[in-house]
Amino acid sequence: MSDLSAPGFPEEEVRRRARAGAAAAFPPPGEYGRVLFGEDHGGDRRPHGERDPLDALRITPPVLMPQRLARLIDLGREPDYRDVELTTSIGGFTSSLPVYVSALGSTRAAGGDLGLALGRQAGALGLPMVIGENVVPVNGYGRQGEAADRALLGRLRAYAEQLPDGRGGVAVQQSTEDADAEVWNLVYSDPAALPLLESGRLAFELKLGQGAKPGLGGMTVLDADAAVRVGDRYGLDDVFGDGRVLRSSTPGTFTAEILRQQIRLMRNNFPRARVWVKLHPGRDVAEAARVAAEAGADAVTVDGAEGGTGWAPEAFPAQVGLPLAECLRRLAAAGPPPCLLVSGRMWEGGRAVKSLALGARAVGLGRAALLAAAEDPQAGLIRFAECLALELRLLISALGKYAPDALDRDDVWSPDFPVIPAAG
Repeated sequence: MSDLSAPGFPEEEVRRRARAGAAAAFPPPGEYGRVLFGEDHGGDRRPHGERDPLDALRITPPVLMPQRLARLIDLGREPDYRDVELTTSIGGFTSSLPVYVSALGSTRAAGGDLGLALGRQAGALGLPMVIGENVVPVNGYGRQGEAADRALLGRLRAYAEQLPDGRGGVAVQQSTEDADAEVWNLVYSDPAALPLLESGRLAFELKLGQGAKPGLGGMTVLDADAAVRVGDRYGLDDVFGDGRVLRSSTPGTFTAEILRQQIRLMRNNFPRARVWVKLHPGRDVAEAARVAAEAGADAVTVDGAEGGTGWAPEAFPAQVGLPLAECLRRLAAAGPPPCLLVSGRMWEGGRAVKSLALGARAVGLGRAALLAAAEDPQAGLIRFAECLALELRLLISALGKYAPDALDRDDVWSPDFPVIPAAG
């Protein structure tokens, strides 16, 4: 190595790329399955000390509270935070909180015992849960002797066994490779899914993208043996040079008309299932959401650029896609879909309340849910949800309101983030 230097320039990153070649576009492969990746809000990745625009918003309680007066009259006493009702309708499901568990697919971090523990706790809480893409093409459905802890059927059963009557629901995501494996057909015709189907608690989610890597499909790291097993279904790239390979899904191709037709096809082929659509934080996110809602989607999910993932090229979380706050701003200007779900670094009540005030129906827990379940596979997510519920009640009641759907854009403020008035 020479003694040449470049003060003020990311010299070590350049040298790392010179040493490792294409592998340096990704985090170290040894971190796969152990580290959950997403936008870094510290260190050098956010220039000039810039804050996340959603975090920069302030929640602004009024002095005069007519809704508190209405609640007082209804109760016959002074209301407090315990009188906030958090039960929420999410994409056709009834949820105990304005919260759902975000899509967790075939990445190693969500597989095995941890994925099952997460499903059991989400079910016990009555929170809707999304089973992400690529589970069946990679790990199997669960009817042919595949490992039950990694197969889709194992996750479905772990969740459904704990689910209280009338609460929650499962959304099964499908992308290009899942469509080739006929995932939705398998689930729709499976006796194990029949109780969910008959109770109106099964949805299919069409995935157009994800926040951590907009415009790309799912990615994982596989050893040589695993790569051989799926090589006929996925793109494989030997970028790491150590026997491990990059496995990439195709992102799918959509225009407004293709999206409309896909939703109509879903409604026609699976009439008893709800229809969800997941969007990445693209610059035309408001237009895509409008098309999906008008075509009949029961819920539209927008994953902000802060969204986490099991694996992504480092350039994407740092530099690609709109922040969730900007997505919400554009959606508000165009008129958001009737049931807008959002995700992206959700972990505490303030960020959730701001999202709800800006037009979301519910927020998704991804990395937070996995970490909570990993902390305690028996009750970590349950206790995490208890804390989140308390924060939501405190914040919503401080605004003089007593249900999440009562929140509006007047409840948040920032001099640096003016909210675009709603259409009409």
